[in-house]
Amino acid sequence: MSETEWKLTEESRDVFDITFIGGGPVGLFGAFYAGIRECRSKIIDSLAELGGQLTALYPEKYIYDMPGFPKVLAKDLVKSMVDQGLWKDPAICLDEQCLKLDHDDAAGHYILTTNRGTHYSKTVILCAGIGSLQPTLLREDSVNALIDKGVYYVVRNPDQFAGQDVMIVGGGDSAMDWTLHIGPIAKSLTLVHRRDVFRAHEQSVRQVMESPINKRLFWVIEKAHGTDKLESVTIKNSKTGETETIPVDALILNIGFKSDIGPIKEWGLELTDSNDVIVDKQMQTNRPGIYAAGDIAHYDGKLKLIATGVGEVTMAVNQAKVRIDPNSKLFPGHSSEAEIR
Repeated sequence: MSETEWKLTEESRDVFDITFIGGGPVGLFGAFYAGIRECRSKIIDSLAELGGQLTALYPEKYIYDMPGFPKVLAKDLVKSMVDQGLWKDPAICLDEQCLKLDHDDAAGHYILTTNRGTHYSKTVILCAGIGSLQPTLLREDSVNALIDKGVYYVVRNPDQFAGQDVMIVGGGDSAMDWTLHIGPIAKSLTLVHRRDVFRAHEQSVRQVMESPINKRLFWVIEKAHGTDKLESVTIKNSKTGETETIPVDALILNIGFKSDIGPIKEWGLELTDSNDVIVDKQMQTNRPGIYAAGDIAHYDGKLKLIATGVGEVTMAVNQAKVRIDPNSKLFPGHSSEAEIR
């Protein structure tokens, strides 16, 4: 390539200040804060909608640990965060998976290659959560043969279970939340859990245990029955071997998700054994100019909460701003002192 051709190629590149990989709550707040720091930003997300897990997995679930909201539906929180995050018109690239991340040493910026094209950015902040998610499937063919015919691994509209006989399986936060949400509108609800120990918030567990629903602890799913739709489920007591068949219209399985950060594993970042990205106290990875915030970021004492993530991405944006403009201040002052709108 001649010098003239190289110059034209460089000038045709639209180089952003900060690119956020991930359009969930953390990436959205990062884009908002980038606007405060007068940084031109872009969000790239593999999903077709903004909101991350809140939109994809549990839009109708309540969230209780966000400042300013005693409780808020996930979809409503996403709407507010989208309104906030897009105030400075960041570029939005949805349904686009990042594949490669290279650095152009001569130009001094990063090159992101996706399944749709190429992006250029002075800095990158990973806000990819725990990566792409797939529900853990029960190893029972009779159950999986009825997926979307009465068997559900993901709940998108809880109102569909109004007036139905429902069975929920699991002992984590999702199982507790859906039990509390669907119980009052269902004709009947049976909670099945293989133990008497739960992996959920203590308050949710207490509310479930105090509720009048049918609780079957130390029971597991044995078999689902039905041809065109679910008709009943046989459960088995893991202690006594006793079985019972319960008529149900819907079986909701909340037994976990498998996550995968995909190509990010090949980007030369320092990772934990569980593929979290290791960062320092500035949210900087081992590659200069690449930061991480939210569930994908790891450091000693890390708590995987949305409230934690929005604080982390604020730190990452401020660090990126100083990297882009060394003459700028790390702390820009309080937002109450600035004219945002």
